[in-house]
Amino acid sequence: MASEGILLGMGNPLLDISAVVDDSFLQKYDIKLNNAILAEDKHLPMYDEMASKYTVEYIAGGATQNSIKVAQWMLQIPGATSYMGCIGKDKFGEEMKKNSTKAGVNVHYYEDEAASTGTCAVCVVGGERSLIANLSAANCYKSEHLKRPENWALVENAKYFYIAGFFLTVSPESIMLVAEHAAANNKEKLVDTNGAGDAFVGGFLSQLVQEKPIEDCVKAGCYAANVIIQRSGCTYPEKPDF
Repeated sequence: MASEGILLGMGNPLLDISAVVDDSFLQKYDIKLNNAILAEDKHLPMYDEMASKYTVEYIAGGATQNSIKVAQWMLQIPGATSYMGCIGKDKFGEEMKKNSTKAGVNVHYYEDEAASTGTCAVCVVGGERSLIANLSAANCYKSEHLKRPENWALVENAKYFYIAGFFLTVSPESIMLVAEHAAANNKEKLVDTNGAGDAFVGGFLSQLVQEKPIEDCVKAGCYAANVIIQRSGCTYPEKPDF
């Protein structure tokens, strides 16, 4: 049986701003469908334009956070998962906290005073989508936050860790601190170098932390991925049917 805080994720929290847009919007910002890129200066005005021009959904995202949210959903045990990353002190940051807490994840965000919360525009046309990520505050995580007693307690309490490769460019020192702790205390250290299949990873982890056979982990991953691809963003029904 999975216990409270058994799984800890660390990564780049991005607030997904998802909307069905039109071809003229794609052309204006030189966006190609079925693509995933980091925002350039030319893309920065698009986030506010999306919010004002289209009906948008705000969803707490970012590869690792998606996986942790899905694992939490699959486990259905309050506080079974924890997550750390950096957000800004702004309305998007508040939206992120509200969304993640509602999902049942025990989030301990580092709040940067100077940078805005990272966002990811999800532009949908005809069922196909393009992702434009603006890391902003997500790029500012500091290991000092990890070392605070209330945060390091999450590391000590966890038995499993998930840190996507995206976090390597943000705080390698934090990754090494967690890795060294995991190695010294015989815990599983997972590092995904491409961050793909967030929902699959979340479903897989939900069974792994319960020490189920790998076959069951894979089945759960496939189930979770199948649910998520039928919905907008990394969202899911109230209870899993698994």
